Amino acid sequence: MNINISLKHINKLAIPALISGVSEPILSLTDAAIVGNIQYNATESLAAVGIVTTFMSMLIWVLGQTRSAISSIVSQYVGANKLHRIKNLPAQAIFIITSLSILIIFGTYPFAKQIFKLYNASDLILDYSVIYYKIRVLGFPFTLFTIAVFGAFRGLQNTYYPMIIAIIGATSNILLDIILVYGIDGLIAPMNIEGAAYASVIAQILMALFSAYFLLKKTSIPLKPSFPFNPEIKRFVLMILNLFIRTIALNVTLYYASAFATSYGPEYIAAYTIAINLWFLGAFIVDGYASAGNILSGKLFGAKAFSTLIKLSNKLIKYGVVIGIILGVLGAIFYHPIGLIFTKEPEVLEAFYNVFWIVLVMQPLCTLAFIFDGIFKGLGKMKYLRNVLLFSTFLVFIPILFWLDSLDYKLHAIFIAITFWIIARGIPLIIKFRQLFLPLAQKT
Repeated sequence: MNINISLKHINKLAIPALISGVSEPILSLTDAAIVGNIQYNATESLAAVGIVTTFMSMLIWVLGQTRSAISSIVSQYVGANKLHRIKNLPAQAIFIITSLSILIIFGTYPFAKQIFKLYNASDLILDYSVIYYKIRVLGFPFTLFTIAVFGAFRGLQNTYYPMIIAIIGATSNILLDIILVYGIDGLIAPMNIEGAAYASVIAQILMALFSAYFLLKKTSIPLKPSFPFNPEIKRFVLMILNLFIRTIALNVTLYYASAFATSYGPEYIAAYTIAINLWFLGAFIVDGYASAGNILSGKLFGAKAFSTLIKLSNKLIKYGVVIGIILGVLGAIFYHPIGLIFTKEPEVLEAFYNVFWIVLVMQPLCTLAFIFDGIFKGLGKMKYLRNVLLFSTFLVFIPILFWLDSLDYKLHAIFIAITFWIIARGIPLIIKFRQLFLPLAQKT
């Protein structure tokens, strides 16, 4: 099978995926920017948004791995020209994952206060965290539904409709944030942090509705689950289990980072919230090319086009590093204005400016790790991804964090540890990929 891996075709997949991927951190960044500028208790509100966003990201990333698993299986069957064999798989996967999300709501809702105490939240920050979470979590099933549908589209080599859906979600969230947080004089009273939470939930519901519409109208994949389960459901579940473990390890990193930042004081967790959300934004921008790698590598693997797969990886390395450098340079140019978007508090800005440079320096390193993450997901090599993240989290990130924290490095400790964590994720993936596919490419 002749599969196009030109820059034009990669961009055709990557740019819409980039735009749709950026919608996820934009929901959190919008909440942070709007809430960080409210009239009363802005620092505490911003800190609460950061803590809840960290926990919600954990839940979404753990269960949202359906996107990668669905995309991998669908793209491989597209490459092998056997799509008809797994048409009922996405609906079955969506049914499983949304059912789990409802159980998680029932399991976490009554214990929200205890959960956020684990993040070292207390007093007003704890109260705001509980209020914000108990609203935000209601959109959880809709988010997972949308993520799973995006996986089906990606497997079909289509990132256009996810982009449209994401634009609708991000735009509606921004407008609703402004209206509900600040209010409209004489019409809507300011709802502050509660308004930010309701804005996100409504945006998530809108995205789920449009996802269902486009999947039913633009593809032959049904949304109504049919049984018995597809034979590939076993491989799907194994992928998910490996990705679950991997994502739990990932969120151990985010938990320790957030908990340490919170323990340093309100201005530090507020600064951390801004910095980590900007880091997420950079990650999701790069994720456009990681998604292209995911989509194309699955198709090439299904078609057994190994030499083309090697060429694809080489191109994506080059594009990714360039993007990482551009992100770093742009961040340096707008270094001070970026901080002022989120807060006017001098203590928060000082803490943020002290570490933002580390976020910018690590951007090219992030691109390599994330792109090969995407490639391995497309190949369905979830077990190796799991092992790499366990290694980088427990043998690299945590020891470095505790060591630098003992030296009183505060936020520097967190972001230096994250930098080494990224390096430990990217290098083993590149080496393993070459070991697996260079011999196969030479045979074909």
